[in-house]
Amino acid sequence: MRKSFQVLKNFQTRLIRILKKRGEYFLSDYKNKLIFSLIIGILISGITLFFAFKNVPFNELLNYIRIIDYRWIFPSFAILFASYIFRAARWQIIVSSSHKINFKSAYHALMTGFMINCLLPGRAGEIARPLILQKNDKIPFTAGLATVAAERVFDVVLLLAFFSAVLANVEIDPGFEIRFNNFILNRETLESIFTGMIKLSILLISGIIILSIEKIRNIMKKAVIHFPLLLFFLKEKTKQKIIIKICQPLVNILDSIASGFVLLKSPVKIGLCIGLSVLIWLLNAFSFYIFSKGCPGINLSFIEISAVMILICIFIALPSVPGFWGLWEAGGVFAMSLFGVLQKDAAGFTLANHAVQVFPVIILGALSAAALGVNFIKISYER
Repeated sequence: MRKSFQVLKNFQTRLIRILKKRGEYFLSDYKNKLIFSLIIGILISGITLFFAFKNVPFNELLNYIRIIDYRWIFPSFAILFASYIFRAARWQIIVSSSHKINFKSAYHALMTGFMINCLLPGRAGEIARPLILQKNDKIPFTAGLATVAAERVFDVVLLLAFFSAVLANVEIDPGFEIRFNNFILNRETLESIFTGMIKLSILLISGIIILSIEKIRNIMKKAVIHFPLLLFFLKEKTKQKIIIKICQPLVNILDSIASGFVLLKSPVKIGLCIGLSVLIWLLNAFSFYIFSKGCPGINLSFIEISAVMILICIFIALPSVPGFWGLWEAGGVFAMSLFGVLQKDAAGFTLANHAVQVFPVIILGALSAAALGVNFIKISYER
């Protein structure tokens, strides 16, 4: 009996040791990827910051930042905060299509995720949000991640719609261009980016629609489950192991992803999400516009400021440091130069407005993380 107990104890000790080593390996691997992402982001951000500010004397930039009327921060922030309230409401509608969730949970998880995006590389906040839902609301991780993807689909579609409206209504000199080393930014570049985004969006939305059709999804699931049976050179036991360990989890993932897009079956919810998306992006643009009123040399219309915001969003889609520093400034300087704004004024406005857009989100996110009792660094490393 003692011998059996000792054997069991030794086995337990070895198992714990193996699991610990595997855990350390995976954590180390994730940290290495995170560090690599951060290094790439720093390089891209550093290069774009250099080109954004290379023609702006540092003293002139400091002087411009000093003369901004910062009283405009308060209405700008109030409008920005309202946009996040509507973001949370939209996400609640998307999630509640398949799982119960209240507004408070949606808001706190969303703000915590946005804060993490401002503090950690690799857009870790997008992973943190479904993790928070999994811990607090018992919503499967993959389903939660699919709802974040659904939210991003609405954002992309609305940005493309705004982008097409801007290209149609804003006059851009065909001969205007800005050079970033060997890379040229002009109207032709914008149109090619727009075309590429349209193609990618059509592909993405088509995939989502196909996956959301139950009959097609069932065919895909059967194909996944039966695929190992076609591998005649494998033993029956091996085939069953592949089905259990690989195929079945894939089938579960397909179901979870589809559950994140259940709202596609409800035209009312789709309409609500589209309406909220329009409101969210109009408020974001209005936040930019209000802050510009306190910035000397920035005399752009609401449509022109909206174009600036859209181009910044396109720039920050690239990898960068947390908070999108560098890419934001490069996008803002380029966009404002299209409308004849002096480079020093564009650089000063973009830098100050970036701070106004990011730092309040960090504060609100920290408050939300505290309300949820979430250790945001721990939850970011967990996946």
